[in-house]
Amino acid sequence: MFAPHGCGRAAGIAVGWLADLLFGDPRRGHPVAFFGRGAAAFERLSYADTRAAGAVHTAALLGTLGAAGVLMERVAGRVGAPAAMAAATFVALGGTSLTRAGNQMAAHLAVGDVDAARALLPSLCGRDPSVLDADGLARAALESVAENTSDAQVAPILWGAIGGVPAILVYRGANTLDAMIGHRTPRYSRFGWAAARFDDAANFVAARATAVMVAACAPVVGGSPLDVWRAWRRDAARHPSPNAGVVEAAFAGALGVRLGGPTQYAHELEIRPTLGDGPPPRIADLSRAVRLSRAVQIATALLAVLLSGVGRSDRRASPPS
Repeated sequence: MFAPHGCGRAAGIAVGWLADLLFGDPRRGHPVAFFGRGAAAFERLSYADTRAAGAVHTAALLGTLGAAGVLMERVAGRVGAPAAMAAATFVALGGTSLTRAGNQMAAHLAVGDVDAARALLPSLCGRDPSVLDADGLARAALESVAENTSDAQVAPILWGAIGGVPAILVYRGANTLDAMIGHRTPRYSRFGWAAARFDDAANFVAARATAVMVAACAPVVGGSPLDVWRAWRRDAARHPSPNAGVVEAAFAGALGVRLGGPTQYAHELEIRPTLGDGPPPRIADLSRAVRLSRAVQIATALLAVLLSGVGRSDRRASPPS
C-alpha cells in the first residue's frame, strides 16, 4: 500500500489550508454534515444505554472513515496523493469559519445587537444564549474561539501531517461524534462515553501544541509568552476538560483576561474554575482573540508544511542501510 509522505503530504496540507482560508466551510453539501446525518441514522440502530454499545457505535463509524482514507490514498497513488491530502485537509479544517463567526459576534456586540449575537452563538458553542448578556456572550464566544482553534485547525493539521488522509478523516469524525453524543446527559452519559474519551485522547497533544503556539503568537495581541505559560501551568488542570482547559488558559494568559465561571448549557449549569488573572473579557478582547486564533492557525500550517518537507528531504539524504 502506498502512503503519501514528505513533500506530497506537505503540498496537500498547504493547498487544503489555503482552500479553507479562501472559501471556509461550504454552506451546503459539506461532507462533515453528511457524516453527521449518517451517524445519526446509525444511532437509531445501534443505540443502547451502555458504554459497550457506544464503543461499538464509535468504532464502527471511525473505522469506516479510516478505511475510506486508506482507500483514497490507494486509489490516488503517488501522483494523486497531494490532491487527496488537500481534499481531506479542506474537509477537516474549520479555522476560517471559526474566525468569521468570532468577528461577526464581535460586530453584533459592538453595535449593541444582543439579539443577533444570541442567534449566532449556537454556531460557536452549545451554551444557552437566552441567559447571557453582552459580556456573557463575549466570554462564551471567546472561550469557543480558543477551544476550536485547537479542535478545528491545529489538531486536524497535526493529524494530517502525522498520519495522512486516514488520520485526518478519523480525527474529524471523532470530533464530530463528540459534539453529537459526547455529553453528560441522561441519553448520552454512557452511550457517548467512548466518543468523548476518544476525542480527549485525539486532542491531547494538539491542545498542548496549541498552547505553545499561543505563547509564541501572544505578542501579536500585546500579550506575553510568560503570562501564557503561567496561566497554563497554574489554571489548566482545574478545568473539567483535560484539553479545553489548556487552550483556554493559554488564551486567557495571552489576552490578559479571566475566563471561566458560571456556564449555562441547555442541559445543565456548570460552575467553571477561573482561568487567568485579568478582568472578564469584553468585546474588544473577543476581537483580539480572533486575531490571536488566526495567527496560531497560520503559524501551525506553515510549521506543519515545513516539518513535513524537511522530513522528506532527510529521508532522501539518508544513505541506504
